[in-house]
Amino acid sequence: MTFLQKPYLERDFAEGFGALAIQYDRFRPGFPEELLDFLAALRPSEVLDVGCGTGKVSVALAKRGLDVLGVEPDARMAEVAREHGVSVEVSGFEDWEDAGRRFDLIVTGDAWHWIDPERGGERAAELLKPGGIIARFWTYHELDATVLEAFGPLYQEYAPAVRMGGYVPKNPDEPIDPLAGYEAFVSVDAATYLWGLEFTSAEWVGLVSTHSDHMRLEPAKRHALLTGLGQVIDGFGGTVRTKSTTIAQFAKHA
Repeated sequence: MTFLQKPYLERDFAEGFGALAIQYDRFRPGFPEELLDFLAALRPSEVLDVGCGTGKVSVALAKRGLDVLGVEPDARMAEVAREHGVSVEVSGFEDWEDAGRRFDLIVTGDAWHWIDPERGGERAAELLKPGGIIARFWTYHELDATVLEAFGPLYQEYAPAVRMGGYVPKNPDEPIDPLAGYEAFVSVDAATYLWGLEFTSAEWVGLVSTHSDHMRLEPAKRHALLTGLGQVIDGFGGTVRTKSTTIAQFAKHA
């Protein structure tokens, strides 16, 4: 994800992933099975996946028997999701024409930061049935400090203004759910899921190349950075493991 202060204002960022839609679909990981099982256990009859991308969340929930509709602002991303069997409507969430449809569950994986926070909360309240839940979740993949130390000179030389892939800044404060201030939501809750993944050098390079800040690098520097990262991982035996954390926020409609 990007670390812009207000990423929802940067529409070229939010709608730029389609240029790498196939790569995004191939290299972006999914989400913890425990979280997906929890969402399926809510037994919603209609699910809306906001910013569904190439269908990472939609496909996983559909495999668990749920009826999922995706909303995605980038037509190229939506087309890949359709190839996976996802029903997708191309639109930004804030001005999506819902045609009166209402949902028991709204989900959004690694995408809510692209939504205008005020309008997004209002739209969620409009679209949820009484008792319905919105679940927003983000994943951070952290690499071992020795790997990050080896990455450091590459980022310093080629991308000094870019957040190093695999580095997660420590924040002692718990994230505050912005929907806690909405009268339309009677309860808010949060959960943290700890898991881990193994990446080959090609897979890690493929993943970070889909990060919005890496995508915007000047092509020659981007190529040099990615090539160097792959070489570093090859020097560590060809694979790296992450300590991955998925933070989920849930809000229940009145």
